[in-house]
Amino acid sequence: MNKAVNDGGRPGPDGVWSGTWVAERLGVELVGDDQLTDLLGLALRRNPKRAHLLVSHVLGKHVPQSPSVVYDHGVALGRRVRELLGTEEAGRAVVLGYAETATGLGHSVADGIGLAPYLHSTRRPVPGLTPAGGFEESHSHATSHLLLPEDPALLSGDGPLVLVDDEFSTGNTVLNTIRDLHARYPRGRYVVVALVDMRSEADAGRLDTFAEEIGARVDLVAAASGTVRLPEGVLEKGQELVARFEVPTSGARGTARSTPTGPHPAINRITLSWPRNLPDGARHGFTPAHRTRLEAALPKLAEQLAHALPADAHRVHILGFEELMYTPLRLAQQLERTTQAQVTYSTTTRSPVLAVDDPGYAIRTRLTFPAHDTPADGPGDRYAYNIAGAGFDAVVAVVDSAADTPELHAPDGLLAQLAAHTRQVVLAVVPSYTPERPPMLPEPLRGPAFSSYAPEEVGWLLQDLSDVTLEAPTEEREEAIQSGGAHYAESLPVEYQPSEQYQELFHAALETSAARIAQAVGAVTELVLAERSPRPVLVSLARAGTPVGVLMRRWAQFRHGLDLPHYAVSIVRGRGIDANALRWLAAHHDPRDVVFVDGWTGKGAITRELADAVKEFEDSDGITGFDPEIAVLADPGSCVKTYGTREDFLIPSACLNSTVSGLISRTVLRADLVGPNDFHGAKFYRELADTDVSVAFLDAVAARFPEVVDAVDAHTKELLSGDRAPTWEGWAAVERISEEYGIHDVNLVKPGVGETTRVLLRRVPWKILAKAGAGADLDHVRLLAEQRGVPVEEVAELPYTCVGLIHPKYTRGATGADGRAVNA
Repeated sequence: MNKAVNDGGRPGPDGVWSGTWVAERLGVELVGDDQLTDLLGLALRRNPKRAHLLVSHVLGKHVPQSPSVVYDHGVALGRRVRELLGTEEAGRAVVLGYAETATGLGHSVADGIGLAPYLHSTRRPVPGLTPAGGFEESHSHATSHLLLPEDPALLSGDGPLVLVDDEFSTGNTVLNTIRDLHARYPRGRYVVVALVDMRSEADAGRLDTFAEEIGARVDLVAAASGTVRLPEGVLEKGQELVARFEVPTSGARGTARSTPTGPHPAINRITLSWPRNLPDGARHGFTPAHRTRLEAALPKLAEQLAHALPADAHRVHILGFEELMYTPLRLAQQLERTTQAQVTYSTTTRSPVLAVDDPGYAIRTRLTFPAHDTPADGPGDRYAYNIAGAGFDAVVAVVDSAADTPELHAPDGLLAQLAAHTRQVVLAVVPSYTPERPPMLPEPLRGPAFSSYAPEEVGWLLQDLSDVTLEAPTEEREEAIQSGGAHYAESLPVEYQPSEQYQELFHAALETSAARIAQAVGAVTELVLAERSPRPVLVSLARAGTPVGVLMRRWAQFRHGLDLPHYAVSIVRGRGIDANALRWLAAHHDPRDVVFVDGWTGKGAITRELADAVKEFEDSDGITGFDPEIAVLADPGSCVKTYGTREDFLIPSACLNSTVSGLISRTVLRADLVGPNDFHGAKFYRELADTDVSVAFLDAVAARFPEVVDAVDAHTKELLSGDRAPTWEGWAAVERISEEYGIHDVNLVKPGVGETTRVLLRRVPWKILAKAGAGADLDHVRLLAEQRGVPVEEVAELPYTCVGLIHPKYTRGATGADGRAVNA
């Protein structure tokens, strides 16, 4: 077995600190822990923002090092984090590393913690994959970092977030990251991990101040600490030195040493038996389960590498590729354990660093070659340091398949550069891991192709099931729903065809209540604009919310000249909101601007359903910002704080079904029709166009906008200054009625004029409770009850104008007898 090496960037054991050259010429001092100079050397970079570069001897980036030394430093830091957090908190932690330099270090830290999943930032975007975050690294020559987890929920938990970088200097990168992520995924604890803590005295207190600012605990764990003392004018002096010592290449690519001439050896390409669907790194996340699979595969993978090496190879170098650090590191470590050769490890990099062939300088040689992974920031030079002239018998270049390009194999490419400095070059390619992306969701459906509304009035985030027979007789549906044999959203009731008398009632009610509705529309819209978003995205809960959403959009246009986006989505009691619709909204709008809209509240079941569904969506997708607070026209149940009125009055759109809702059915969610990547479904009843009053209803209400402006202003002012906290008194009343009438199921108690109307139109009603003295608001309810033979019972103490009771324990043939008899 070989011994660990730490040559500090020197091809030979010169016994000189690899920061001496820079320190003597620039007056730069490294001050701190005794082991600081064992961990770090110094070099000069071609970077206008910072002259010097701290070159780690144990990171495995610029300096060839024993893979065990590199890995063990990261694991040791991870174990310290686990001790700091305790077993329980460590089990809930997520580790985040920085591209490109610390990707392998972050992996190793996660291994040391033991149970933590790991993600590193990346500068390689993936088309179609929405970033879960991003940040800037201000001192770097390439600043933009993306976070592209396959599982968006990876960052959304509330456990500790462990951020890993090779050095902690100003703290800007870490603070930028935490600030961005904390705004999206707030949590109570962060741990910053670095090989070296090199903050100046001025920067030392920033972490505590920042922690107070965000209201979270922020700890720091480092292997060593110190600071860099920089004399006045060091940046200019460093740039002069770089200009003086930079080796001109006259367009040719090469190194700081002369390039050997003669025939280059052939490249030995091997195909590794890489486990299927195992990520090659943590660009999209790497879980403990992935780590277990890699550990099991390493012996065979290393054996394949060993067979590809010359039998007499004594010094073997494993060269990783930019962000791909961990897989080559673990391969090198396994090879180190199982062969007699001395194995070292490092990776290529984007960082341009001056090479000076001096024992007191950390970067002795430089190979320069073109980028070979078609990077997003375009073509450019890449580098491999301290490889040329190091006397390696073989170099194994490990790249992912995305980087196995013609540029890699070109005459001036990396492989040719390596071949000039070693007897054998081995190319090992691991498959690039790209998360499977679900099919792109379609654009919203719009009228006149789907619905009788104008296309700009609303976009339906639904799929068209118009050609599918979904209707079932009301009695059959009721029996199936109550017996547990079917969910109400799996079928549709037969659309109620209103009689001439009923249609007359609708138009009379509309004439009577249009101004009242217009005032409520204006008030709720003004509340939304004042408290929720100056440019809200209205998202109606189909179908009752859709006419209200259209009216709110019209009010915003009438009063403020705003052209607000408006969509309709499906929410199903017991099944939640359409998650694909939320994904579409998040991809096209800021979730913080989304305002969910419904017609009215009954007992508040949908209010609770939406809150639970949004939380579940955040946990599953990691997309935050959606506010589950519903804006409604009327809130008789006192379930929300954004409403136009809390009176329980007749909203004419509740009198009818599709013919007042754009000819759209209620929504359908059935496994054989709606796949995991589909919107929920609905039907467009084109055949009912002759009785459609959808646009007439909207126009009648909008026509009253000018006359209610003053009333809206006064009412809005009153609402904004008053206490609008929900009391949930409606829910309490429903529970009381459910027990008093022996129903024992709040889902069969439908309070309010709107919900009672739905009972009469769609379900098997048992009886109607009407508030004593209720007038014309209940004319249509009384007519429907008479047509269906349902008794209307007047009740003195009722917080709603009326309540509809669905027949409890319904079976076909049951009558409207006493509920207690039914239960008996």
